[in-house]
Amino acid sequence: MAAAEDEAGSLRPFSCEQGLLSRPDGSAAFLQGDTAVLAGVYGPMEVKGSKELPDRATLEVLLRPKVGLPGVSERSREQLLRGTCESVVLGGLHPRSALTLVLQVLSDAGSLLSCCLNAACLGLLDAGLPLSSLFCGVTCALHPSGAIVLDPTTRQEQEARAVLTFAIASVDRRVLMATTKGSCSVEEMQQCLAAAQRAADAIFQFYRDSARRKYSKS
Repeated sequence: MAAAEDEAGSLRPFSCEQGLLSRPDGSAAFLQGDTAVLAGVYGPMEVKGSKELPDRATLEVLLRPKVGLPGVSERSREQLLRGTCESVVLGGLHPRSALTLVLQVLSDAGSLLSCCLNAACLGLLDAGLPLSSLFCGVTCALHPSGAIVLDPTTRQEQEARAVLTFAIASVDRRVLMATTKGSCSVEEMQQCLAAAQRAADAIFQFYRDSARRKYSKS
């Protein structure tokens, strides 16, 4: 339990803005410290015949780096993001249609995948798509000493023995996705997950506060 006791429990400051783009059906910019991602959601709309699914919507996720063209790391993150979104989007309500989520990296100062997950959730919400639950992303860095650092910066990720990112649902805090880079024991992974689930409470509270501010203005 030493790792959990050493846990650096503070998340970097959050901020977000929804509905800032006019062309997508929903949009959100999410900032975690100096990491920032802009999400745009398009659809439901007409789907190309080859991609049409008779029983649910086709969901496509595109991740664009700050500079240059998408590479292997972006493609890998796209799959993780799509799997997470597909697990909560009630696509059966929009069969034979297409949903597209575009994520543009504005700055990467660590914990990029979790920032993408948070931007995606708020973008889907802004688009008014039906979801079975909300979700958030939490990244943990496992220091060589065994300490767990939540929401690590790029430098903290580079110094870590392992970096783990979890997608956590608002319902029962269940895990929708987990990915690990580096080496850690099963016990250490469980400790990181427990820390991430505790941190998720703060993120979901931030979602609620943001929604309250948004709708109190309208």
